[in-house]
Amino acid sequence: MDNKHPVNTTKTAKEQTEFVAKQLERLANRLEAMRIADYMETLERPAKLILTNFVAGIARGLGIAIGASLVFALLLAFLKQLIMLNIPGIGGFIADILRFVETKNGTF
Repeated sequence: MDNKHPVNTTKTAKEQTEFVAKQLERLANRLEAMRIADYMETLERPAKLILTNFVAGIARGLGIAIGASLVFALLLAFLKQLIMLNIPGIGGFIADILRFVETKNGTF
């Protein structure tokens, strides 16, 4: 038996009914807060579930593509600045990398 709410056998039927009603109300409030009804509705309609997951997948993929593009653009800008410093040994290697990337993109 649960020790959090010990059963008191001396309660009247009215007090027990009120206690049970209060516990049911707490349970209903928690289920509403967890949005169980919305989740169950989504599971009952597979087309809506598929569409939701499809749109979420597109959004994730687009976010990854944009994020990666920004990171690589910043990296290329940093490497171009590093070439300008003419550090022996590194400058020529980085210039070759940038030339290869720009040739593939068609900007060189």
